[in-house]
Amino acid sequence: MLWSNALAPQAELGLALFLAATASAAPADTAFVTCQNGEELSRIDVTEMHETDRWPLPGKPAGVAVGAHGDLFTVSAGSKTIQRLSTKTGEILSQIVLDGGPIGIAQDPRQGRLFVSDWYNARLWVLDDKTLETQTEITTGEAPAGIALSGDGRFVASADKDADQVSVFDAGTLQPLHRIPVGTRPFGLGFAPDGRLFVGNVGSNDVSVLDAESGKRLATVPVGERPYGIAFANNHAFVTNQYSNTLTAISLDTLEPEATIDVGEYPEGIDVTAKGDLLVIANWFDNTVSFVDPDTMSVVRTLETCDGPRAFGRFLEGGRQ
Repeated sequence: MLWSNALAPQAELGLALFLAATASAAPADTAFVTCQNGEELSRIDVTEMHETDRWPLPGKPAGVAVGAHGDLFTVSAGSKTIQRLSTKTGEILSQIVLDGGPIGIAQDPRQGRLFVSDWYNARLWVLDDKTLETQTEITTGEAPAGIALSGDGRFVASADKDADQVSVFDAGTLQPLHRIPVGTRPFGLGFAPDGRLFVGNVGSNDVSVLDAESGKRLATVPVGERPYGIAFANNHAFVTNQYSNTLTAISLDTLEPEATIDVGEYPEGIDVTAKGDLLVIANWFDNTVSFVDPDTMSVVRTLETCDGPRAFGRFLEGGRQ
């Protein structure tokens, strides 16, 4: 069930108890939601579940990566611009225009690098994460979209949409390791806490589960229509299904779908708090953010935000892969 901001008395009580429990135990996570249509960035206090700032961000922003040291990186696909912003003020600290089709973005704080996928030219740019100057490029399959870095920093992977594959690289040397066939049109992906790589295939409505070290496909899991983003909490993978307006919860033990959760219209970006006690989902078509409790697998709050929230990437400061 999707809750509005006008809560029934029972819902108000449940939300109050939830907020009291999380506020007393968790640090304040902050979400940074890129809104493509409105060309804005929404800054949200996740603990209190309300918007604290809304900053202009021109160029149709979609991709986002919260950095490890107070930096925020965004991709404005319309202007082909990569920005490094302050998470405190929204000030643009550095920016660069890339000649191609930038879309996905991820930071490797261990190496001081930023990875950006080039939709048009089958490559990842590797940028310095302070100056945003290009260090090198690495070759992927056609139309790379999402990028993920493993929790131990060993692997970086790209979802190569038009090649129906995932490219895996050594994150230290940038040498290619594997080209792994997956489902049809992979787009978003993420590494689970145990190191397995989960990939949402928007064309075949399933998730491929991969071993990044061996390059083997371990399983294929059916989900909702047009799976997009993936996050992990409560020993589950949670997948946003754009056309179904739902999340699918997949058990990490059995790799079976265990629940379907109704959220907003056309859910896209998804991330999880540092403690793993709350999921945040950007709903592109109804301009809202859903907050989902991964224990009860229910929506605890829906918040209005700016026009066209995408949040493609890791967008919670203090959050985890």
